[in-house]
Amino acid sequence: MAVLVGHRAIMQAFHVQAAGRNSSSRLANVLSCFRHSWKVSGGHGAVTRPYSSDSKDDVRVRYLDGEDSGIVVVGMNRPKAKNAISRNLVKMMSEAVEDIKKNNKVRSVIFCSLVPGIFCAGADLKERAKMQQSEVGAFVSKARALITELGNLPVPTIAAIDGAALGGGLEMALACDIRIASNTAKMGLVETKLAIIPGGGGTQRLPRAIGMSLAKELIFAARVVDGTEACRLGLVSHSVEQNNSADAAYLRALELAREINPQGPIAVRMAKLAINQGIEVDLSTGLAIEEACYAQVIPTKDRLEGLAAFKEKRRPHYKGE
Repeated sequence: MAVLVGHRAIMQAFHVQAAGRNSSSRLANVLSCFRHSWKVSGGHGAVTRPYSSDSKDDVRVRYLDGEDSGIVVVGMNRPKAKNAISRNLVKMMSEAVEDIKKNNKVRSVIFCSLVPGIFCAGADLKERAKMQQSEVGAFVSKARALITELGNLPVPTIAAIDGAALGGGLEMALACDIRIASNTAKMGLVETKLAIIPGGGGTQRLPRAIGMSLAKELIFAARVVDGTEACRLGLVSHSVEQNNSADAAYLRALELAREINPQGPIAVRMAKLAINQGIEVDLSTGLAIEEACYAQVIPTKDRLEGLAAFKEKRRPHYKGE
């Protein structure tokens, strides 16, 4: 598929390696990323994406640096399978989430696709058809566990939906704190078409996102909505007009991550914890959770830095301490 400038901003993010690596290492990684070089296929800068059939490229993770240090971009990259959720993709995504969870330098994560026109088409049905019946339940449990861990990441997570997010693909997006979609993106929990139900948390997270009645309607009817309708329903926070590079949602997600980046990182983590835990309980208990989370920020150096910066009328420099 040829697209104008083809996901240029996402690929720029995937040129960048974690801060602290030497220039030769960075160059080697960039060359590796572009080993399947972009091929010009027409005028106006049209290109073919540098796809790889190597399964180790199913998920690509880049830790941005410079002013964007702290932002992590996780890109799904199974072009032939439309990013369908396979055993290997679950394994690689789980490893990426585990690494992010352990890294205190991370301030936000963007989950996106490196395949134009698709976010994730859901389960890999070709692989599923080859499984024994006894294997299906175990695989679904692993996929559900991955999505749960994604939702449990302590930092803000943003799903950039620039294409179709169906079934398990939408369930992954639902586990993120914030969802941004292009107006042309297609979203739906379509499992009832296959005589099954959403198995990655969709029956629980969709009602929490848009309300029980609407969630039932969408799931029962296996209805697919575009980005504009998804925004109206509250399924996504923002719907942006798709651009010629097919990365409008990613660009908006990056803008949002950059808004989050300069804020106190411990405070942001505690705010997420207070919101996530508090929404599941009564108000009185929720307020107690908020108080407990607030207590965690009082002794931090960042809080003192914030007060000093306010007094001195300068930008604070938070270190997550």
